[in-house]
This record gives sequence, structure tokens and C-alpha cells, in this order.
Amino acid sequence: MKQANRAGRFFLVPALLIIAFVLLFPIIQTIVLSFGRNSTSIFYDYEFAGLANYQRLLKTPRFITSLNNTIVFTAVTVPIELVVGIGLALVLNRQFRGKGLVRMAVLFPWALPTALNALIWRWMFNTEFGLFNSILTDTGLAVERINWLGAIPTAMASMMFVSIWKTSSFMALLLLAGLQTIPDDLYEAGNVDGTNRWTAFRHLTLPLLRPAIMVSVLLRTMDAMRTFELPFNLTDGGPLTSTETLSLYSYRAIFQYVNFNLGSAAIIIQFIIILAISIIYIFTLRSAD
Repeated sequence: MKQANRAGRFFLVPALLIIAFVLLFPIIQTIVLSFGRNSTSIFYDYEFAGLANYQRLLKTPRFITSLNNTIVFTAVTVPIELVVGIGLALVLNRQFRGKGLVRMAVLFPWALPTALNALIWRWMFNTEFGLFNSILTDTGLAVERINWLGAIPTAMASMMFVSIWKTSSFMALLLLAGLQTIPDDLYEAGNVDGTNRWTAFRHLTLPLLRPAIMVSVLLRTMDAMRTFELPFNLTDGGPLTSTETLSLYSYRAIFQYVNFNLGSAAIIIQFIIILAISIIYIFTLRSAD
């Protein structure tokens, strides 16, 4: 058996090396390129530039705008998605007829690809032929058609709305798993003591659901901080750069403006921010336990 185990480990080594190369090489290359100048590879024509790219980014208004857009997008959508997710999870945790169909309907937005979601909503937000403008003008609620995706105040709000519609079901799924770990005996004991629903939710459900809440908020925050498909397909970062996120800025710096060094530096800054947020969440979760 020991020889067989050794042989099995030996045959796993090539696969592990390939996986490690595929995972680690892009990370190493991104880090090295972020400290370079006028280079597209770390193997030839590489010139070390120190922190020049990072200093340039911090002085670039477009990068600062994309950073602010990402922070605002995350700070608004994640709390709303959490509240909506808790409500959906509480509903789905109840016993009622057609529960399976309701669960499927709730999870349907999350199951659809983000790019497809964005394209569908882009047509619905269309100024001339969109569903929303047709409803508003036909019912007399609006005199003129609203340029949802072409105006600075409404473009970000529209993108947030689509994100909340899609990912609230993801939060609900994680929170539902947390709700199902709470024993029913606790609620029955509360009913015997005369506890109403709000008191049970506040003093029983929320404290026991805290780990699931922290995990879902952490995962959703990380996802929101690196959002790319939604602004790319819904608004293309416009109007101007009012909905351009860090991921979209990095993509354009590398592939549109062919500045691998500046784009790599933006990616590293984004990674550091996400890492810092993750560490804060993890320590908060541990202290809560």
C-alpha cells in the first residue's frame, strides 16, 4: 500500500506542477510588469521602473474616478442585496405549496450569465424602445423619455439596480443555508415563552445567522469590487467614465491602450484593496465567534 501511495503521488506531480504554473505565473507576471516600463513581457525588453506606475495611477483622474465608482457601487449594492437576501431567505425557509417553483424563480436571475443579463436590461433601459420608458410615457408618469444609460445620475443607478436584481438571489441562497442550520427547537421554546416573530428574529435568528451573513457579505463584496461584465455590457463604462470600474479600467489600459505596466499596477492595487477588505471581514467574523 505504501508503494502504491508513493506511485500515486509521483503521478500527481506533473498535474500539480501544471496547475501551479497556470495559477502562479499570471500573478507573478502581473506583479513584475507593474514595476516595469514600456514592456509587455517579463522575458525580453524589460525595464525596471520602480513605483513609477503606481505614482502615475494615483495622479490619474480616470483611475481615481474608476476607484470611486467601484467603492460607491460596492457600498450601495451589497447592503441592499443583504437586506433583500435575508427577506428572500426567510420566505424560502417557510413551508408552503409550490416552494420548489418559488426557489427556482428566485435563483433564476443569478443562474443567468452576467453578460446576458446586462444585454437584456440594456434593451429594457433603451431610450426609444425600452420597456420602462414605454410604461412611464403610456401611463403619463413621465412626459419625456428618460435616458437611463446615457445620463450620469441614472447610469450608475441603473447598473446598481441590475446588480441588485441579479445577485440578491445569491445572497438568499447562502443565507437560506444558514437558516436551515438553526434548530426548530429554539423557535418552539421561544413560542412557549410567548416570544413574537420580531423578537425571535432579532434575538435568535440574526445572532445565529451572523456567520452566514459575514460569509455572504465577504463573497459579494469581493465580487462587486472586481465587477467587469456588468459595466462592460450594460454601459461600457459611460457616459464618459461615470460607470467605469477598476476592472474595466485595467482591461482598457492593457488591451485598448496597450499599456501592460499601468494596467498591471491597477490590478495589483485592486488586489490589495480586496485583500484588505477580506482580512477585515475575517477578523470581524472571528471576533464575533
